[in-house]
Amino acid sequence: MFAFVARQAIYDTEKRVFAYELLFRDGVSNCFPDISPDEATSSMLADSHLSIGVENICFNKVSFINFHQDTIIHRFPSTLDPMNVVIEIVESVDVTPEFITACEQIKQQGYKLALDDYDFSDAWVPLLPLVKYIKIEADIIDLNDPAIVSSIRKLQNDGKVLIAEKVETLEAFEQYKAAGFDYFQGYFLSRPEMVKHKSLQVATSSILELVAASSSSTFDFKEINEVFEKDVGLTYKLMRFINNPLFNKRQTINSLHHAIRFLGEVELKKFIALLAIANLRGNKPVDLILSSLVRANFCKLMAKAMAHKENPPSSYILGLFSHMDALMDMPMAEIMKNLPFSDDVKTALCEIHTNTDLALQLRICMAFERADWALIYEMSQKADIPEEALFNMYYESVQWANAMHAQVSESK
Repeated sequence: MFAFVARQAIYDTEKRVFAYELLFRDGVSNCFPDISPDEATSSMLADSHLSIGVENICFNKVSFINFHQDTIIHRFPSTLDPMNVVIEIVESVDVTPEFITACEQIKQQGYKLALDDYDFSDAWVPLLPLVKYIKIEADIIDLNDPAIVSSIRKLQNDGKVLIAEKVETLEAFEQYKAAGFDYFQGYFLSRPEMVKHKSLQVATSSILELVAASSSSTFDFKEINEVFEKDVGLTYKLMRFINNPLFNKRQTINSLHHAIRFLGEVELKKFIALLAIANLRGNKPVDLILSSLVRANFCKLMAKAMAHKENPPSSYILGLFSHMDALMDMPMAEIMKNLPFSDDVKTALCEIHTNTDLALQLRICMAFERADWALIYEMSQKADIPEEALFNMYYESVQWANAMHAQVSESK
């Protein structure tokens, strides 16, 4: 029921707070969890920004938020106010043409960019025209080195705002202040402090329904609306998402239906993607989510090959929910009691060895996961789908699942 985020103040030359850097944490231990940096950023935005807002965590001062390779390129959210947020590019990114293009687009949207842990390497040259803030670690450079001094002067002449990180002593603070640095961050001034706040819970089933609906070939606003109507936490986070001055400057939202239509398909998909990456996994291996998505698409493709025409397709739901017992730590039969699925889907999920097409599709999924080639051949005959076609469908589904997991929004 709680979310955690650490904030560390960034001070000006008079030791007044200019901004806060927000750091994702997994609890009061103030530790970075064992998850990918991209997932950490998505989780912080979903749990903290969509619950109470980074502006409240930072007392309406500027927020510096770390963004990593995948989050910048594929999953950059439009939930953040460009007037109050600085997008901090971490030192682990690869400066590829794709990454540079993504940064250019973000800057065009009005966001300010910061380059973290700048080491004066030529690798960062393509990004320098795009960034406003440059953060330099005070403990790794020598201000007595003429080459370093010259590089700093060039950055200042180019209009870059310099922030000294890891300022641990008064001496370091005074030294970097004399060198013309604008802002300072480090233990001499303040340590990261933990912020704990309530986090509205969103039902896993609601997230999965939204993922299914957003990946359908026909985007059904009515179906999306029905999912939101039954989940207050989901609706609250939608309203937080939509209350973004970047695309909602004057519009008053007077209903849930109005909110969904106003936001539109592209932004809704971004919102769903953000929630999915942050909420579905919980403390479970991310492989369970990926496998669910692979199965969902694979079953959908098999159903099409078997001339099934249900809409929405039962096969997609079958695959998507096939790991729900592991995700929710509940018997599948108990989970199915509370979901509005057809008896055919429920039977296939609870009794996989039944003699139905749906159960057969799920068994084929499992055979592929075990690389049981003999069984795959045998079941391809039962399904009347050529073995080669099954392999193509499976590989296509793996690619699709990876794209979904990366939260790619292609509708631009």
